[in-house]
Amino acid sequence: MASPTPLKGTDLVDCAKANAKQGIETAALQCGYGSDLNTFAAELRKACEEMNLQVSELNELIIDQDMMLNIGTGEVVAPDTPADL
Repeated sequence: MASPTPLKGTDLVDCAKANAKQGIETAALQCGYGSDLNTFAAELRKACEEMNLQVSELNELIIDQDMMLNIGTGEVVAPDTPADL
């Protein structure tokens, strides 16, 4: 659900991070900035600076752990049949 008012600070960063995979338009809308992408970007940059986060693009908010889940690296270890349990 989109915020009825523009978010600020950590709330903005959290919302932007949660919506970063959907792109800047969706993130701005969900964070309460509608189609005002310039204000959204400026406020997000300001909020990140206040939190000592060095972020130059929205996709940098997608943490490595999230990216690892999408990559699917790893091997499935399971018995061949239910009888082998």
